[in-house]
Amino acid sequence: MRLTPQLIAALIIAAPLAAALPAGAQTHQHHAAQAADPALAAAIAGAQRTPADRARDAWRHPLETLQFWGVKPGAAILEISPSGGWWTEILAPYAAKTGGRYIGTGPVIEGPGATDQSRAARRRFEQRFADAATYGKVEVVPFGAQTRGFGPANSVDVVFTARNVHNWMGTPGRIDAVFSDFFSVLKPGGVLGVEEHRSDPRPMKDGASDGYVSEAYVIAAATRAGFVLDGKSEINANPKDTKDHPYGVWTLPPTNSTGPADKPKDPAFDPAKYKAIGESDRMTLRFRKPT
Repeated sequence: MRLTPQLIAALIIAAPLAAALPAGAQTHQHHAAQAADPALAAAIAGAQRTPADRARDAWRHPLETLQFWGVKPGAAILEISPSGGWWTEILAPYAAKTGGRYIGTGPVIEGPGATDQSRAARRRFEQRFADAATYGKVEVVPFGAQTRGFGPANSVDVVFTARNVHNWMGTPGRIDAVFSDFFSVLKPGGVLGVEEHRSDPRPMKDGASDGYVSEAYVIAAATRAGFVLDGKSEINANPKDTKDHPYGVWTLPPTNSTGPADKPKDPAFDPAKYKAIGESDRMTLRFRKPT
């Protein structure tokens, strides 16, 4: 079934939204009278998106999530670790059509941290989005364990990171460095959006070893960097996710692991019940850089 802008808007209006917030923050609730951004809806429904990527919309709610994070026509948007380009496929055409900028971080290709694998990954990403007529100018900035900064201070309107925080928790000091760099590159009043696998209500494991992070951990990291919590949304919640899977969050789609990452896969492992759960339960947070 083709997702038209009208169908996307209807689906997100029907989505359940609820969250408890500390004083000063706002719960995100979508009302039928709230108009969707037509350019953003058109980019989500565009023919440039692959069928596999479209299939994930039911779990990732791109229109609702991006509007919650404050993405608007003409915005300069920085995505952290776009990997294969799921969000790039939406946001690069949107930025090109509305006079904005799309910037994605990419593997380090020069100096410390550069490898043949990182250079190959960077080439694949740039080649995939090389069609300027569709994607405009896709800017790439290096991001790795040895890098600092994402560009000039006060230069972007929105920074967002989707399911990356757990990857930075194994290196002492890296979380604070990354969030500090988010703060620096954002304009005053700009938004940091975070989507992450959520451990709550159970305690987070040491180092989020199973991929699930507590909301309190993310909020504390952002607060230390100078951000103010501005809102929460339950749009990416999944109450079916029991968060006790044998191979962590990676047991679930889209990874569908059938064994530990460092060992041979178990041919007797049946992933059917984990596929039935769907993608993980996720926090969706909005932070703002004070003016």
